[in-house]
Amino acid sequence: MLDTKDFNFFESQNSFDFKGFLLKIIGYWKWFVLSLIITFVYAYNVNIRKESIYGMESLIVVEDQNNPFFTSNTSLVFNWGGTSDKVQTIITTLKSRSHNEVVVDRLQYYIKYLKQGEYFYKDAYGEAPFYVEIDKTKGQLFGQLIKVKFISPSQYKLSVDFGEATSAKLVQYSDLSITPVNVSGGEFSKVYKINESVDLPFLKLKVIIKPEAFDFTNQEYFVRFDDFNSTVAAYRGIDVSADAKALSVVRLQMEGPNKYRLVEYLNTTVDVLRKIQLESKNQFANNTIAFIDSTLREMEGQIKEAENELKEFRRGKNIFELEEEGGGGLLSARLSGYDVEKDAINRKIAYYNLLKNYLEKTTDYSKLPAPTVAGIDDPNVLGNVAKLIQLSAERANMSYSVKNKKMFSEFDVEMESIKKVLIENIASAKSALNLDASLINRNIAKAEGEASLLPENKQEHIKITRKYNLKDKIYSTFLEKRSEAEIVKAANISDINFLDPAKDVGGGLRGPKTSINYILAAMLGFLIPLLIVFVITLLDNSINTTDDIQKLTNIPLIGVVGKKNTDNNLSVFEKPKSPLAESFRAIRSSLQFMYKKQQKDGSKILMVTSSVSGEGKTFCSINLATVFALSDKKTVIVGLDLRKPRIFGDFNIDNITGVVNYLIGQKTIDEVIQKTHIQNLDVIPSGPIPPNPSELLMSEAMGEMIAELKTKYDYIVLDTPPVGLVSDALELAHFCDATLYVTRQGYTKKGMLSVVNDKHKRGELHNISIVFNGFQNKAKYGYGYGYGYGYGYGAYGEAYHDEVQPKSGWRKLLDKFKKNS
Repeated sequence: MLDTKDFNFFESQNSFDFKGFLLKIIGYWKWFVLSLIITFVYAYNVNIRKESIYGMESLIVVEDQNNPFFTSNTSLVFNWGGTSDKVQTIITTLKSRSHNEVVVDRLQYYIKYLKQGEYFYKDAYGEAPFYVEIDKTKGQLFGQLIKVKFISPSQYKLSVDFGEATSAKLVQYSDLSITPVNVSGGEFSKVYKINESVDLPFLKLKVIIKPEAFDFTNQEYFVRFDDFNSTVAAYRGIDVSADAKALSVVRLQMEGPNKYRLVEYLNTTVDVLRKIQLESKNQFANNTIAFIDSTLREMEGQIKEAENELKEFRRGKNIFELEEEGGGGLLSARLSGYDVEKDAINRKIAYYNLLKNYLEKTTDYSKLPAPTVAGIDDPNVLGNVAKLIQLSAERANMSYSVKNKKMFSEFDVEMESIKKVLIENIASAKSALNLDASLINRNIAKAEGEASLLPENKQEHIKITRKYNLKDKIYSTFLEKRSEAEIVKAANISDINFLDPAKDVGGGLRGPKTSINYILAAMLGFLIPLLIVFVITLLDNSINTTDDIQKLTNIPLIGVVGKKNTDNNLSVFEKPKSPLAESFRAIRSSLQFMYKKQQKDGSKILMVTSSVSGEGKTFCSINLATVFALSDKKTVIVGLDLRKPRIFGDFNIDNITGVVNYLIGQKTIDEVIQKTHIQNLDVIPSGPIPPNPSELLMSEAMGEMIAELKTKYDYIVLDTPPVGLVSDALELAHFCDATLYVTRQGYTKKGMLSVVNDKHKRGELHNISIVFNGFQNKAKYGYGYGYGYGYGYGAYGEAYHDEVQPKSGWRKLLDKFKKNS
């Protein structure tokens, strides 16, 4: 489990080593190259496997198109709201489910035409030389690829691979139902003629060749019947927005892999919208025409009945005598005129009563007839009724697609305000009409009083004539109103017009963004290994540089030892001119300077220890002893790591007798000393592992052994146990003239130096120095140290070494960087 001391950020250093981190990044350059190769290969494969995405757009303008027949004498008035209201309604409609259902159904975009590409099935709509004709009431194979391969200009092979399936799904587009059907499994294949009906349990269609198609023999295409609702949902994503500078201009944009499909959909969706909008605009006239037609049908029988009654009465009578001066002709005409005026007033009052009742008891006003059918020409009433019809129709259309209650409430508030104004208009208009009705009734009563003085047959003639004239006049008035409504309807034009219809003029490519993918690949290819290196640096609690040692302890660094260059630990003996050998000679020189400074004469005792096992303590002991022996100094290595004896193996000697045998009194000093093949170098191995190593090292026999060895040798090198694990080395410290504490690059933990610091401060270890072992001059360990392979020759001493290797280009740049820094 990680502890806070395992993180560099919590070490004793005050700041992050950015320079060392940069050089460590350079040391892991292979990781960066590999990562960049992987990310670029991935980006390349993504780019070639992705479909090209194109963008198409069209522009429409929304205007108030005034009907050229709207004059001061026109009986029908329409008020359709301002342009801004229309624009918002149009934007909402173009994105609505109901509108897109109409467009998708008209274009039959739920039928997909595909062609096998190198990496995916390509949308072949517009490119395919054929189209399929289906009966929407029949089931079609749902979601399955249907292969169509043309084997001649007049024949094709239809194939479906069902695999191991024994059932499939059928979709019926008339009601969007999906039903199962049993299939035989495997591949179905059959040859059909062009335009021949395919009548299968799972398929009912015709393949029809387009007139412009040519040279399509041996070509393969695929047809797939998709879900209608999913297709509609995809096209509801159309981007519709009002222009910021011209609010009446609406921009439609779509993206997809097939430009032909995009262009067709954008233009068709506008055409459908124009048709719907024009139908909505004609709703007022249609209501008027429907009302007049129903009234005319009802009055035709009444007129015919009145006409027959008048003919029957006149049969056998002298018409001129009935209509002569003083005989009632003028009186009859005057009464007929009064009747027409009274009927007009009554029709207006009846319409107002109907309108008021409609406003108070109904919420759908889209079926209201025009006020002009009752002869009402009040512009306030005409305009408000027209707008109420329009708002009601728009609200009804939006209910299928809009779920925003706030938008509905805005419609309701506006309609409610119009209703209130209309009710006030109705009240004032009815008051005026009641006064007119009273006046007309008085005139009729006066005229009827005059008619009562005429002979009975003339009175009857006037009565029948009045009835017929009234019916005929009303019928003629309704015919006139109907003609006006038809003219207005025919003259209406849509408020939506194309400014710039969608068109494929080349280009329009929106993706995939190959350059962006490569940029992202470069970023990821660099960031991923960078992050890994950062985490490694963050979690790395090992000593990697001499600066790490200098920051963590005041104990002097006596030398830097390179990485072992031989199979065994006898590196100095086998390669005496190597840089590694020179690093041990540099340590020897430093030790001799230390002994001279201490005025130490005679035999010198050197203790070599470390924090934990594996840091190269035994390796350093053997090679330091070898350096002393090669300088004609009698040297002995004493293996005092009694728990894990190792020192004997490199000299091809046994570990049967050794220090333990001497300490327990079994052997004399001469019996445990073993000669080596290196001149002037002897070895005393540890011997058998004892049960009480600490007690043996603390015994008086240990002091006696040291004393005897001092009489025989110039240098005594004690290879002791790790001081970080056991206390054995501390028991031997008082025998020693100097102590070497071995650390290893990338292995020794920084926290271990706190242990040796404490022991040094308490005086348990004296004359101690640190050896930095396993050094590799590579950037991944941080920056250089200025020591070369020791304190000796440095960079200029390479001419004396056996293993001089030419520096690579990046090493030269690194050296130059270090020199300048």
